[in-house]
Amino acid sequence: MELLIGFFILVYAVDILLLFYYGLHAYAMVGLYLKNNHRCQSDSQENKNLLAKSKMRGWPKVTIQLPMFNEYYVIDRLIDATIKLDYPKNKLEIQILDDSTDDSRLVAQKKVKEYKKKGFDITYIHRTNRDGHKAGAMREATKVAKGQYIAVFDADFLPNPQFLKKTVPHFFTNPNIGMVQTRWSHINEDYSILTKAQSIGIDGHFMVEQVARNGSDLWMNFNGTAGIWNRECIEDAGGWQSDTLTEDFDLSYRAELKGWKFKYLTDIANPAELPATVQAFKTQQFRWCKGSIQTAVKLIPRIWKSNESWKIKLEALTHLTNYSVHPLMIINILVTLPLLLFHERFEHISLAVLFGAAFILSIGTFGPMVFYAVSQRALHKDWKHRMLWLPVLTMIGTGVAINNTRAWIEAVIGKKSEFVRTPKLKIESQKDKVAERSRYKTKKIDNNAYLELLMAFYITFTIVTAFIVDKWFVVPFLALYAAGFYYVSFYTFLETFKLNRDSRKNEEKKAQQTKAKI
Repeated sequence: MELLIGFFILVYAVDILLLFYYGLHAYAMVGLYLKNNHRCQSDSQENKNLLAKSKMRGWPKVTIQLPMFNEYYVIDRLIDATIKLDYPKNKLEIQILDDSTDDSRLVAQKKVKEYKKKGFDITYIHRTNRDGHKAGAMREATKVAKGQYIAVFDADFLPNPQFLKKTVPHFFTNPNIGMVQTRWSHINEDYSILTKAQSIGIDGHFMVEQVARNGSDLWMNFNGTAGIWNRECIEDAGGWQSDTLTEDFDLSYRAELKGWKFKYLTDIANPAELPATVQAFKTQQFRWCKGSIQTAVKLIPRIWKSNESWKIKLEALTHLTNYSVHPLMIINILVTLPLLLFHERFEHISLAVLFGAAFILSIGTFGPMVFYAVSQRALHKDWKHRMLWLPVLTMIGTGVAINNTRAWIEAVIGKKSEFVRTPKLKIESQKDKVAERSRYKTKKIDNNAYLELLMAFYITFTIVTAFIVDKWFVVPFLALYAAGFYYVSFYTFLETFKLNRDSRKNEEKKAQQTKAKI
């Protein structure tokens, strides 16, 4: 028994130190952001000087790629917004990359015909198979693209009208610029607790993290959308590859290994629709987590053997493995209970480990809090009010830990899985109802929801145990963990129940209408 408890103590200590490292990394990102944020503003004096020396002698041909798959609710919104880009019509090509298998194809084809008649160079490319999914679609379309520069926008985005005129000139300031990324903003951040929390999380990445990396000449990544590539960079890096679920992350690091440089601009914001349901959010998180760890497994050996500086290597390693915080959270939760139950056998050691863990977790936890707080202050006048949402963001981020741990494990062991798109339901305001957008929502309960509920019960029992053995100082963290798992599991069950209920009502209504006609 002593050996087993000793093992638990060792695992717990290592786990806490790793979580502490990722927490410290958040502080480091904030420091680099505060030092270098001016470098990522398109109107900064530094960028104005660079653009003044640009060798650009006219607007180049640009191709906009709009990859989509069964995007019935948002196709027209995306195409209409893309058409409004402020760029010479004769220099702009728009490719609709549609792998759809439903009647959303008809909506896209109608839009393409409409704008062709108005003189736009817009083409509809439909594949009868989804080989390589999004990466495969872009790989095939790039072969026939007319532009030297290729921009990508996902179906849930509204391109900023000034996107091209603000990004394209940067390619002419340095021949090594391979990609220019811009910021995401939000269409529906005020729709629910879930979307509010997501908006703050995404703001942290785009306002602090990307600025910290790019402004400090560290490696950053293309975010899959709202960015534009030099076609030569794509080809030199090996093109779009589909052996990971994050083709954007993968291509970014392969390009940077080849010596290409990226540019990030914070003041060009492109509104995007946030997932309005917990199930959709979990789907997106699963893909992002698994894809980033797949990219880590694929590229870290190459990065480590490269001639890059230790700073670039360390940041790349941290960036690629950042989703490891989720399995670390799960380990932390599972090991806490045995240490509490058998604390008397190693009273001084276990008490020191638990107390030290609470102290280190406090410091580490406030790292991301500061990280997100800084992003809100930079973006919003009411940033103090938004601070109230930070615990909610932490809660929901914890609640998807099982979902993301499964993704992490699958990536590490090399288990393949299909690219599952995040449903886009055109939820823009409170008047839009998720129940009315049931076309692409699953009617099956996510199996992770059962484990999430069990984990919530486990943590609750651990909290009770902590009070019984008078180790209350671990309770605040456990309470936040429990709240996250209760929230995510409860809403997964509730959303599925409502969807099935509404589907039955719709079927009954249709049956009654059919009977009435007869």
